[in-house]
Amino acid sequence: MKAVHDIVVIGGGLLGCALAWMLARDRADIVLLEKDQINQHASGQNAGSLHFQLEYRMMEQGLDQARVAAEAMPLHLDSAKRWARLGDELGESLGVVQTGGLMLAENDEQADLLYAKSELERSWGLDVRVISGQELRTTAPYLSDTVVAASFCPIEGKADTRTAAPALARGAARLGADIRTRSEVVAIDRDGSHWSLTVRDGHGAPDATIHAATVMIAAGVWTTEVGTLLDVDLPTVPLALTMTATMKTAKFIPHLIQHAGTKLSLKQSLDGNLLIGGGWPARLMIDDAGNPDFARKPELLRHSVAGNARAAARVVPRTGNIPALRTWVGTTTVTPDQLPLVGPLAGKPGVFVATGGSAFTLGPAFAHVLVQLAQGRAPDMDLSAYDPARYARLQ
Repeated sequence: MKAVHDIVVIGGGLLGCALAWMLARDRADIVLLEKDQINQHASGQNAGSLHFQLEYRMMEQGLDQARVAAEAMPLHLDSAKRWARLGDELGESLGVVQTGGLMLAENDEQADLLYAKSELERSWGLDVRVISGQELRTTAPYLSDTVVAASFCPIEGKADTRTAAPALARGAARLGADIRTRSEVVAIDRDGSHWSLTVRDGHGAPDATIHAATVMIAAGVWTTEVGTLLDVDLPTVPLALTMTATMKTAKFIPHLIQHAGTKLSLKQSLDGNLLIGGGWPARLMIDDAGNPDFARKPELLRHSVAGNARAAARVVPRTGNIPALRTWVGTTTVTPDQLPLVGPLAGKPGVFVATGGSAFTLGPAFAHVLVQLAQGRAPDMDLSAYDPARYARLQ
């Protein structure tokens, strides 16, 4: 295997695989390094929601918080377009369906929040409007009578988390990318005009050294840890979130469902299973030093599983009669200010990062702008709000 490449991508989730495919399509000499297996972690463990409206967590503290989170809307809009054509460009289905999303309100206060949120989103260019009354009942007859209004965004939907990242990895490999699993980066040093990465083989082979002019960090929950290898602070907040899949049932929910007043994400898969999530926490394991231990499975919390099920059954009563098939925990990462980290690392020439926000949803946009940066081109959008150095400036 080669020891010198143009670009190293660290991480084999959706973002890393999308990066590898886009770079290989542009004929870059690339190696992707994944510490475990492709799609093993967050990208393969989430529910595949393509949320382009602001999510509940982005506005649960009020409109001031929502206004900050809305600064990521250019990434939302770009990703919506890219998801819509990604399968055709790749030549392989990613299970993408964009039949619209609804964020629900069950009282006047929540409805008022939807109107204010929608006005904010429209100011950024998102197609969204609030519906109620007979239009709501006609659009979503499966909803409970407790739902008084909903903001409708026609471009929201879902992708298949089981197949999306592996399909992109296969596409990258077909174009010549070197995809290496069980390959953990344990050191990164500057070596002249290149970066020298020490890679530990998960099968026990001797450590290898890889040289590259460009390094792209697509490491998800390990982003902060990878930053320490470069003596750079990349603050992220890891989250362990609960999800439940039901038994298959006849198709009756064509939309992606969110809620303006509680943690809820609900959709029906192409196979007919209902996928229920939305941010109910699980317990992350902690190591002896008090740091999150991502090598150990997070622990389900009974009140989260029950609370998530109650929230779903209250607004879509039919869900209460469908048996659960399995419940699991997926990990993800956000940043302290809810905006993603996207861009070059100050003082580290040729090193770029993307993480945070709605990382699965935003993966195609993250990959696109990082490819532009790696090629020395100006990105399609202003990335200043997502600058990884912004936290250092606050210290």
